[in-house]
Amino acid sequence: MNRKNFLGHLALALTLVLLAAVAGQIRRWRNEVRFARSARANLEFKQREEPVSNETETEVTTSESGKAEVWVRFRSGVALSTIKDITFRRHDRVEDEIEAVDGLTLIEDEDGLDADTVVSEYSSLPDVEYAEPVFKVYADHDAPGWGKHKHSNDEMFTRQWSLKNIGQNGGLPDADIKAMNAWVRTTGSDKVVVAVLDSGVDYTHPDLVNNIWLRPANMAPYADAELGEFNDLHGFNATDRWDDPMDDNGHGTHCAGIIGAEGDNNIGIAGINWNVKIMPLKFLAANGSGSTKDAIEAINYVIDRKHKGVNVRIISASWGSTQNSRALRDAIKKAGDEGILFIAAAGNNGDDSDKRPNYPAGYKLPNVISVAALDRNDQLASFSNYGAKSVHIAAPGKDILSTWLNGGFREASGTSMATPEVSGVAALVLSLNPKMSVEELRDRLFNSVDKLDSLTVKVVTGGRINAAKAVGAE
Repeated sequence: MNRKNFLGHLALALTLVLLAAVAGQIRRWRNEVRFARSARANLEFKQREEPVSNETETEVTTSESGKAEVWVRFRSGVALSTIKDITFRRHDRVEDEIEAVDGLTLIEDEDGLDADTVVSEYSSLPDVEYAEPVFKVYADHDAPGWGKHKHSNDEMFTRQWSLKNIGQNGGLPDADIKAMNAWVRTTGSDKVVVAVLDSGVDYTHPDLVNNIWLRPANMAPYADAELGEFNDLHGFNATDRWDDPMDDNGHGTHCAGIIGAEGDNNIGIAGINWNVKIMPLKFLAANGSGSTKDAIEAINYVIDRKHKGVNVRIISASWGSTQNSRALRDAIKKAGDEGILFIAAAGNNGDDSDKRPNYPAGYKLPNVISVAALDRNDQLASFSNYGAKSVHIAAPGKDILSTWLNGGFREASGTSMATPEVSGVAALVLSLNPKMSVEELRDRLFNSVDKLDSLTVKVVTGGRINAAKAVGAE
């Protein structure tokens, strides 16, 4: 080998050695960064294990694969392509984009980090308005003068003290919502659709089957750009897009019956509306728990169906959490913009909600109504939350008889039961006034209450819902 060739080979060898060294250093840097990121996550997790206050610990959910999920709302004008690029560079994935709320995106972490760490990373980005975990929520149930009026022939009607209280089981006569008086003017309309956002509804129940909403034959099945097509013939199941919203808990079926069990049919009970359409929305599991992720996707579905021509005017929400989700608030606000009233349970902790809010009832939005529960003596139920500034109205919510799974009936207690009482009255009002705005409907319900001394400093209106006054029958 001549000297010239020798020097050329030597230079090539040195170059390869240097490249290998640089590559090795880059790998070490990457590993150190990943280790630091993971260590930071572990440190934050350990810190959270130690209680620092009396506040309820935040409960967050993960995806089916156990990965952290977070809600990120990107600022107006940030394109979906940019959002996907941002998430790709962070080894994350866009799981769903909520079409109804501009910029609201569900992101799944692919690095094994906890939700708080992912939230922190996205919150620091200039293109992000806010980021938050997917919170867990729970069903809000505590435990399994006559004038002109109209009777129901349903076999269990005499046990429905909230519709007509004649002193059953030690109750106070007339401590009810005056349903029989309201029925003189209207028993509801099948043109009004009430969405029950809950554990689903047993749409085969003999006292509900004729009042269940069905997707019209000329309407295409619901399809989401990220999640695909859903089986929504009987409503929406956010927990499993291939499955329908059949109830496997009983809670949603109970709430649905209060609103709209078929009346005057000689069986079971009477709903506040004898005629109505109940849209089942399943997002709570068989154990009564759910997530803000699935609740938001169900609300997004309702807004989509409203755009397609379904007359959904009310969402009844008998569940809650002390966690304040901005993403859930944005979805509910958008529903209000679309003419949908959102009626929510105040909660069952016996708390002053002015000091310790329960959500979604605690959102200060013009389409939200927060509902407290009364017993059969017109007293605030011992479990019910209250709030002179934040809980708007009260309704019967203790020992309420309604529909249950497998064609059954049972009593249940909670602000969960009080909420559909108000939803039912709202639907009665809409049966007579179908073009009424959300603001007008809300004001009508508030201005037609029966004032009660027991509620003077407990709820905003100081009163119990009165169906007869609301529909102009008194």
